[in-house]
Amino acid sequence: MNGKTVTTLGSRASRDDRILVDGRPLPPPAERRYVALNKPAGVATTLEDPEGRPTVRDLLPPSAGRLFPVGRLDLQSTGLVLMTNDGALAARLTHPRHHVPRTYRVKVSGRPDPAVLERMRRGIRLEEGPPVRVEVAIERALPTKTWLRLTVFEGRNHLVRRLCHAVGHGAEKLERVAIGPLVLGSLPRGAFRMLTGAEVAALRRASGRGRGSARRPTPGDRRRTQRV
Repeated sequence: MNGKTVTTLGSRASRDDRILVDGRPLPPPAERRYVALNKPAGVATTLEDPEGRPTVRDLLPPSAGRLFPVGRLDLQSTGLVLMTNDGALAARLTHPRHHVPRTYRVKVSGRPDPAVLERMRRGIRLEEGPPVRVEVAIERALPTKTWLRLTVFEGRNHLVRRLCHAVGHGAEKLERVAIGPLVLGSLPRGAFRMLTGAEVAALRRASGRGRGSARRPTPGDRRRTQRV
């Protein structure tokens, strides 16, 4: 580094340092990219699928470069997926201590009454961990189904579907419409768009550099973000 051999583990370098490996300069860091994608059902939220199913990578052109999804949606869920090569931001967005909210439209069986909704707001205890509290409201009532708007502040495996099942109203359709301040909006199913600078800045604030959309810590801080 800068003409000297580095022999100390943990040595740090800045963007201004000149680093050679085997006599060759390291390539410059890749330009950071941020993409909002509207995932269709049947598409895996991964870069490679051992079963040969289509993945979110297949929905982006080669010119997008190597981007990875931040968090996951299960195979049949649809909606907003953030894809980026910014590993630091991805780690903060998915770390439980930051409580970055994720909002969903969920079509459930039946019509949850006010007592059921209040129970969900107070907290549903699943088989692992402390109770899960959510923000929930009825968006649209149908004769035998109901569309809910539901926000969670942590990640567990298939969390939203399990919460709905726990109160006796199984989730039949699930669409993620927001990750913190980033909203899906009118982006068509299967389409993508680049984030604006303002959206990236808002995500950074929400993921630990600001407190506007973070919820207070809970005993579930140790959990890792998984499929919802």
